[in-house]
Amino acid sequence: MRILGINALFHDPAAALVVDGRTVAAAEEERFSRRKHGKRPVPFAAWELPEQAAAWCLREAGLRPQDLDAVAYSFDPALARPADAMGLDDPWDSLRLTYAREVPGFLRTALPGLDPERVRFVPHHMAHAASCALAAPAEASSSEPSAAVLVLDGRGEATSHLAGRRRGDRIEPLHGQELPHSLGLVYEELTEHLGFLRSSDEYKVMALASYGRPRMLAELRRHVYPTGDGGFRAAGVPWSELCAPRRPGEAWSQDHADLAASAQLCLEETLLDLVRWLHGRTGDRLLTMAGGVALNCVANSRIAREGPFDRVWVQPAAGDAGTALGSALQAAADDGDRPEPMAGAALGRRWSDAELEAWLKTAAVPFERPEDLPAAVADALAGDAIVAWFQGRSEYGPRALGHRSLLAHPGRSGNLERLNDVKGREQFRPVAPMVLEDRAAEIFDGPLPSPYMLFVHEVAPEWRERIPAVVHVDGTARIQTVDAESEPLVARMLEDFERLTGLPVVVNTSLNTAGRPMVDDPRDALECFGSAPVDVLAIGPFLVRRSAFFAHGQPDAARAEADR
Repeated sequence: MRILGINALFHDPAAALVVDGRTVAAAEEERFSRRKHGKRPVPFAAWELPEQAAAWCLREAGLRPQDLDAVAYSFDPALARPADAMGLDDPWDSLRLTYAREVPGFLRTALPGLDPERVRFVPHHMAHAASCALAAPAEASSSEPSAAVLVLDGRGEATSHLAGRRRGDRIEPLHGQELPHSLGLVYEELTEHLGFLRSSDEYKVMALASYGRPRMLAELRRHVYPTGDGGFRAAGVPWSELCAPRRPGEAWSQDHADLAASAQLCLEETLLDLVRWLHGRTGDRLLTMAGGVALNCVANSRIAREGPFDRVWVQPAAGDAGTALGSALQAAADDGDRPEPMAGAALGRRWSDAELEAWLKTAAVPFERPEDLPAAVADALAGDAIVAWFQGRSEYGPRALGHRSLLAHPGRSGNLERLNDVKGREQFRPVAPMVLEDRAAEIFDGPLPSPYMLFVHEVAPEWRERIPAVVHVDGTARIQTVDAESEPLVARMLEDFERLTGLPVVVNTSLNTAGRPMVDDPRDALECFGSAPVDVLAIGPFLVRRSAFFAHGQPDAARAEADR
């Protein structure tokens, strides 16, 4: 079966293609349109489809729209209730539902040749659940896979949560929390109250929480708490009574940090109760998670550390973009295909060496092709260069995982401020380390392996002064472990960097600047390199050095150098 999954209704529009149960391609529309999150999550944008991402997925597999057996859309309007009946203040929500009901026609227009009868609706939280439970590795290799499933986000059709269990290739829902109670919406409200962009900057609140004390926890517990039956209450928090709102662009105060810390701890407590209830119902060893709340790596780590499950696996595209994949996997399972586990998050676009060389020549930039690219990059990093790393297929999901990354020396404490300046970010935000999987345990304490940057780890005290650029104010780091078999190029660079510096860790943050999507294609990479003070661009087997570019000065000279 050839099934295209589509997420479009709320935000993070994306497309994913599953063929005979195997994930062939997946990409977010923002990588093509260059609009962060693809669009804002308002009813008037609900009609916007991931047209470019969907078209690319089909091209990647050599398919036409008429070749598809199904298109799975990650929302079922038949399950939705009016916003006012759910206690939500959204007078235009009916417009959103109208767009959802009419989506077969919209898709036929976006994908000429598609039979609209092949469009099917997958409930939003079932799509989230399938994205983690049907894509998780390990246990999925047994003849009768079994895993617990926990989904938490802002909202779906009428709920904000799904607890369930995977048995074989079927997901059995066990509980769903009805709206307006939503942990995701509460965290969104907090994000807006603290002066950040709602449905976009929630990760900034998580980072800010490390600077605060949870002194408002008791008051928050009156409004956000588990009910003991697999559900929770989360609505009506009087934010302005807890602290004054922060206007965008204003400096944050200790009150703001304390509120963030209190809300973060309240969220963690509620999640722990939910996973304990779920384990009591399923008895499974593996917990799989998805939904926007599952991108809260601090909470994930506490679930892994204190929860009853032996292992926790979080979908790397846990937000709404991941429902494109989940809806396709769910449809595949419904049609009798056995979904295969995800091999990794590198599911996006890629370019051949010849194509990359042509881009560089067209851009008239001087470049070189070193005999050993990882060694050359390691040497630049050891000399305290900032390196833009553009290799292989782009990542699906919000994390840079060694394909579209900015790299730096972790032993220089000033590199945190330097990278935040390069990216135009707030200085309270941390950057992350990448480390070889077999070296991680001696430096970081937490769930291992951790290939998708979805957990935080305690940094061993003896290492904190050695790698200060990646240690957050609370002594933690959100690490990415690198498997040498699946990521040989990154692994070789890390080995060479350790040989030069004695440090088996490199700073890894996303290759973008503030407010822009992650770099995806060669033009994006060159534009970012040209507009930010990055020293080296490693793009495929080629290196572009800022010093060489400015030494030539004139585009004609640069073009002549590239042609030699």
